[in-house]
Amino acid sequence: MGSKNVYASVKSYSKRGQLLKKADFQTLSESRDLEELMTRIKNTIYGDSVSDVQKPYTSQKIENALRGHLADVHYSIAKTAGDKSIFNAYYLKFIISNLKSVLKGKVLGKTQEEIEMHINLHAEELIKQRDIVIKALVAKDLEETVASLSSGKFGEEITKAAALYNDKKNIQIFDIYFDKILYQQLGRAIKNSRETEVTKLIGMDIDFYNLLSVIRGKFWGLEEDQINDLIVSVTPSASRELLGRMISAASVRDAFNELTSTRYKNLIPEAENELDSISEFERAFELEIYQSSLRSFTKMFSFATIIGITKLTAYEVRNLAAIAYAVEQKIPTEITMSKLILEED
Repeated sequence: MGSKNVYASVKSYSKRGQLLKKADFQTLSESRDLEELMTRIKNTIYGDSVSDVQKPYTSQKIENALRGHLADVHYSIAKTAGDKSIFNAYYLKFIISNLKSVLKGKVLGKTQEEIEMHINLHAEELIKQRDIVIKALVAKDLEETVASLSSGKFGEEITKAAALYNDKKNIQIFDIYFDKILYQQLGRAIKNSRETEVTKLIGMDIDFYNLLSVIRGKFWGLEEDQINDLIVSVTPSASRELLGRMISAASVRDAFNELTSTRYKNLIPEAENELDSISEFERAFELEIYQSSLRSFTKMFSFATIIGITKLTAYEVRNLAAIAYAVEQKIPTEITMSKLILEED
């Protein structure tokens, strides 16, 4: 492991020590309103991140500020780490998240101002890549947005997504195709990694995407070749054969049952309702990824710890955003806490 990665690993350990505890999330989610929540967030390591949020507070403003913080954490660790390809792939998440918001906003006929509330360009500013999102944002409708992106490096997938959306009219198709771009890049990035811990950690992300895409594709009634097109590079733990069997299974339940002899057998959902079973599987898998990210800290000076901390921080920011939304909507604390991705007691 190079000296750059040793430094980044040490940095990751110190950030690991600063992660919020379950009790912190509990306190935050018990806030009576967003004003009280902001006061409480200011007493955590996220104080600086939210210091510029203007009143009147909204959960969207708070989430945007937190996403800016996440971009900073990611960028600073990536700068100190040796292997850039994996981080560049993960960093795409920020750009892709914004592009998803823009395209979905266009589909829903939202104005540019309404869409702007849902995006944060800080990550793009750090790497001087604002143009791609801005061009999509100022386009007058979905067609023009897709056209503005079609000549870029994601063009082919975005064009496919728009075509499939026009056929199925399901807005989540954009989510899957944008995720496909991200996981394709990750798949390419780990081909060169010699660290098994890293390959395992990222391999789980790729499995998560592939397995869920197959299940969702079946649920939406996509053709077999349309589902096949969603799959990115495969891993030993979710092989091409396994995915093939799941695609040709008679139902969503039968597809899940194909996992009984895999490392993911414990994640097979129990819910009878297809939509509920997909949500149950997604949550169980995310908790598994979260636990793996925590376990990446068992070996000091490993590149896996550097990836682990960026993933754990991303989950933390997501939890905080969920709490902000719940406080705004007056959702009871116990429901909020049950939805967060946290260490099991």
